[in-house]
Amino acid sequence: MPKVAVFNINGEQTGEIELNDAVFGVNVNVPVMHDAVLSYLASQRQGTHSTKKRGEVRGGGRKPWRQKGTGRARQGSIRAPQWIKGGVVFGPKPRDYSYDIPKKVKRLALKSALSSKVKDSEIIVLEELKMDEPKTKKIAEILNNFNVKNALIVIPEDENNIILSSRNLPNVKTVYANTLNVYDVLKYDKFIITKDAVNKVEEVYA
Repeated sequence: MPKVAVFNINGEQTGEIELNDAVFGVNVNVPVMHDAVLSYLASQRQGTHSTKKRGEVRGGGRKPWRQKGTGRARQGSIRAPQWIKGGVVFGPKPRDYSYDIPKKVKRLALKSALSSKVKDSEIIVLEELKMDEPKTKKIAEILNNFNVKNALIVIPEDENNIILSSRNLPNVKTVYANTLNVYDVLKYDKFIITKDAVNKVEEVYA
């Protein structure tokens, strides 16, 4: 089992913790992580883009001019795509871009992402992280103690004060242990997690 240091919020090491091999010590599977990230990003797309076809454009109820004898090209409707303000050919229409990958693949991708953080020494385990009131400055100080500016903070349960304190910081995101996704784990330089959140992650994903 991989061992990592445990720190307090002042950046001082207070001990060590053994991480579960089944979650934090698997072989890193890059193609599977790639598939999971693509699936996540595709699901974030709104797909609300839309253009009007020639049947949806206003006007064009009659032929612009007679077929022959004018010296101009024959036209059937001002709604045709070659006209200004005419319909759009093969334009985008609202659609759902999301697609699912198998649960086992998604699980393996998350384990690979977590293991890569341990392997690259990009994980920071905190003894605990509690706040009595929302204070962005306090979170900024904690990150500064570890010389971190880009981080994903993982907490075990609903700690509203921590979420409120961190959401105004650029390049910092706070999530619950049971809502982890591969994209967030890989996106941020440092993976900051409390001891309780480690237990929660191992409980959910082992």
